[in-house]
Amino acid sequence: MGKLFIFFILWRILGNPLLAILVLLIVVYLLDRRFVGIFPSLTKPFKRRRHITKLRQQIAASPFDVSSKRELARLLIEQKRYREAMRLLDESLAYSEESAEFWADYGLASLGVGQLEEGEQRILKAFGLNERVQYGQPYLKLASAFRNEAPAKALHYAEQFRGIQSSSIEAYYLLGRLYQGLERKEDAKSAYEEALLIYRQLPKYKKRQERGFALRSYLKKISL
Repeated sequence: MGKLFIFFILWRILGNPLLAILVLLIVVYLLDRRFVGIFPSLTKPFKRRRHITKLRQQIAASPFDVSSKRELARLLIEQKRYREAMRLLDESLAYSEESAEFWADYGLASLGVGQLEEGEQRILKAFGLNERVQYGQPYLKLASAFRNEAPAKALHYAEQFRGIQSSSIEAYYLLGRLYQGLERKEDAKSAYEEALLIYRQLPKYKKRQERGFALRSYLKKISL
């Protein structure tokens, strides 16, 4: 009702309903980015693209720059350009054997191109080097990858993830999504409830940062 009232006010001021809708959407987006965090950042993809371009230039000028190759591979994984990321990681392997971050990215890229066994082995090697590598997120990727063909394995990796991220709202939200995919509705509901419980216990300065995942958890919980 409030948004409808604001729309009519904007319509009267601007004299154009389409322009009023556009302004209202911009205001809603800015308020969300400031106080909630549901909508994605519009600037992040452009910043990432510029960073990718810069890294490509660095690699072209210095083909043996392993650090830049690994950073570029990580950005490409975020864009789901797994094959290109794999090529860069293959080139970096000889210089990255002892890096947990490298093996985690290598495993994620392998999962992305459908190499489940290789991806699993590489991610587990990453956790062998650092049991909290990338805040446990690769465990969730493993759980998602094995969700259909090996549900028991998927649940095992989900629990491993929960063990690392026991106080993360995002972790419980993602865990709930995984349980939903496995038709474990009660477990999914429990994960969403845990996310909301954690949110209520956060200090005020942290709630703004976590509000988006708390709201997502609430919406998923009431839809079950």
